[in-house]
Amino acid sequence: MATIREKGYSHWAGTLCERRYPWWPITRTGIRLAFRKKAFKFVFAMAFVPSFFFLASIYISERLEDFKALVRSREALISVTPKYFNEFFTLPFFLFLIILVLAFAAAGLISDDLKHNSLQLYFSRPLHKKDYLLGKMSVVFFFVLIITALPGLVFIIFKLIFAGSFKFFLDYPWLPLSILGYSAFLAVFFAFYVLLLSASSKNTRYVTILIFATYFFSDILFGILYETFRKPAMALFSIRANLQQVGAFLFGQKPRYAVPAVWSFIVLAGICVLSAVILSRKTRSVEVIK
Repeated sequence: MATIREKGYSHWAGTLCERRYPWWPITRTGIRLAFRKKAFKFVFAMAFVPSFFFLASIYISERLEDFKALVRSREALISVTPKYFNEFFTLPFFLFLIILVLAFAAAGLISDDLKHNSLQLYFSRPLHKKDYLLGKMSVVFFFVLIITALPGLVFIIFKLIFAGSFKFFLDYPWLPLSILGYSAFLAVFFAFYVLLLSASSKNTRYVTILIFATYFFSDILFGILYETFRKPAMALFSIRANLQQVGAFLFGQKPRYAVPAVWSFIVLAGICVLSAVILSRKTRSVEVIK
């Protein structure tokens, strides 16, 4: 009679090699999944509509000087200065388009993982919590920067081409840094903002609604408080108003509201810190200790 042997656990004797950028596969997958959504492709294309209008204004400012008298009431769009760039980046419709893109592309970044209990699979591999969060945030970085920094730098390039000289760059050599700085600020803030809401529920549709509702509720709250107290400081309750205040500061323009821009920095930074704490707690309980 043959001997019955039990097969115990076999220990792996190989060498564990960690990648230099372990977060990159998470980012790449997140971007691919976003572009697989048919509705997202349309929304993503719509996000560049304001850029085409502002780019056309640059052409008009350099090639159709005789028609400026016909559009004198819209002189701010025709005169290409740092104020022009500030108007583009802080346009309420433009900020709404960023929210719209992220609602379609990033609402399920953490929500789907919570729904399918995928966090255990992530952390069972040579992947740290910081790499997981960086991979998810990089998806937001990608979409925000391609919508903001790319058009902004293209505006400067085409301004120089249409003008046929480097005078504009010599007059405002700091402008590219302002564009990159504000774009990076938007990318970091929206990364924390979207991931915080994505980690709040396992229902991606609910998260999508929450992304819109939180943004617009802050604006409505600002309107109610301002009508009640008549204090410009009430703008600090609005996400949109705070982003506009920061943009005006970075582009060297007068803020829309009579509140120091540093307070808007503090409010938005506070949201990011709160998000970081909550996200850390959300992933701590399932992180595998290696």
